[in-house]
Amino acid sequence: MTKTLAALAIFGALTVPAALTLPAMAQDAKPAPQETVGVATLDPATIATGWRASKIIGSTVENENGDAIGSVDDLILTADQQVPYAVLSVGGFLGIGSKLVAVPYLDLDTTQKGKTILRAATKESLTAAPEFKYAE
Repeated sequence: MTKTLAALAIFGALTVPAALTLPAMAQDAKPAPQETVGVATLDPATIATGWRASKIIGSTVENENGDAIGSVDDLILTADQQVPYAVLSVGGFLGIGSKLVAVPYLDLDTTQKGKTILRAATKESLTAAPEFKYAE
């Protein structure tokens, strides 16, 4: 009997919240069409030609003139995953005395083989940008 009550309690705990989330409909109303949500169909060959984060992190960032202006320290997705950012290390020498700045990842041009380009940027403009600090 105890097992039966426990099973009913678990069944109720699982089904009652689900029933509460169903939309209320008038008797004559038709349910809304169902949307397919789940795993998207992807082309592995297309994905394989993309840039891996492990290849971008550590890469030298140049401006359109070919001047080295920093390096990619990290890539960050925001909590809403709407805008990826690149954290750049700028200034300093061999990482000593450098500072971190964040730029929208979409501002980087990674379409040229082996190059990461941030157009209209200079070492000076990045050094003058607000410093980025990682949250603990």
